[in-house]
Amino acid sequence: MIRIVFTLIAGVVLGVIVHLVSVLALPRIASQDAYARLEPITKLNTVTQLPATEPGNAPMPFMDPAFAIAICRYDLSGGAIKLTVPVSQAYTSVSFYTRNEVAYYAINDRSAGRRVIELDLMTPEQKAELPEDEDITAADRLIIESPTSTGLILMRALAAEPSLMTQAQATLAAANCRVQTEPPTTPQAKR
Repeated sequence: MIRIVFTLIAGVVLGVIVHLVSVLALPRIASQDAYARLEPITKLNTVTQLPATEPGNAPMPFMDPAFAIAICRYDLSGGAIKLTVPVSQAYTSVSFYTRNEVAYYAINDRSAGRRVIELDLMTPEQKAELPEDEDITAADRLIIESPTSTGLILMRALAAEPSLMTQAQATLAAANCRVQTEPPTTPQAKR
């Protein structure tokens, strides 16, 4: 009787270990992750709108047809990225993902508090190279540190009604994701 109980407990423990290892390893070994799926249809460091979601043609799983979606596939090896996303009439959000689909930052129009979501995306090393300025506050310039040099930026604009989808798509068409050729400027430096 004790052998049977011991065998069952050993089987359950082994099953849990195998399950955890496979769940944790799968995102790293999957060949068709989000980055790989979007690579053929997007340009590097450029905003690309995804087609409207319909059954059978969604490039990514679980896409909501009420949202216009744009992607910026970024590479920070050439410098920091300047991202500007106009705010739509209903709701706009921007989410940041590493190359391995780990979400590390998100912001929406309500938390941005402006008509345009504007930020600088850079690696910790690039941020360390920025000059220190006591007059600059977090409210003046939003700097996001990316844990990896490559990844995805997902921009979504809500179309509250189907007739507003073209307006939501136009909002994302005005978004810009580009490598900065100059050091990031501040509102005080522009004066």
